[in-house]
Amino acid sequence: MTRRHLFGAAATACLAAVGIVRAVPDPPAPPAPAPPGTPGDPPFDETYRGRRIQGEPLAHQGGHGSVGWRITVDGRQLGLMRRADGSYLSMVDHYQSYATPLAAAQGAVDELGPLRALSGRVH
Repeated sequence: MTRRHLFGAAATACLAAVGIVRAVPDPPAPPAPAPPGTPGDPPFDETYRGRRIQGEPLAHQGGHGSVGWRITVDGRQLGLMRRADGSYLSMVDHYQSYATPLAAAQGAVDELGPLRALSGRVH
């Protein structure tokens, strides 16, 4: 081998040792898990801290999948929004993200406390 070949082989070995040059490509990443609060989440109806929380997914017009959630706290509509990362926030506590619609409703109840109520009635 010539000096040029030896130098090239040594440089490649050094770069490979620090991770700049890889001889074998990385294996493909495993598929990402479904985001929290996916359309398969079941409806709920529970009492949390003395408040009745109900929630049901709203179906697309074709009946497949979910387009959002209808959430009520003591019969009053709770505005719920899905964030780009798959989490949820409520209109009562829009600074905190929650993994599921139920968790967002519970967070709203926590924020409301025992005396305050949501404004507006469900029609």
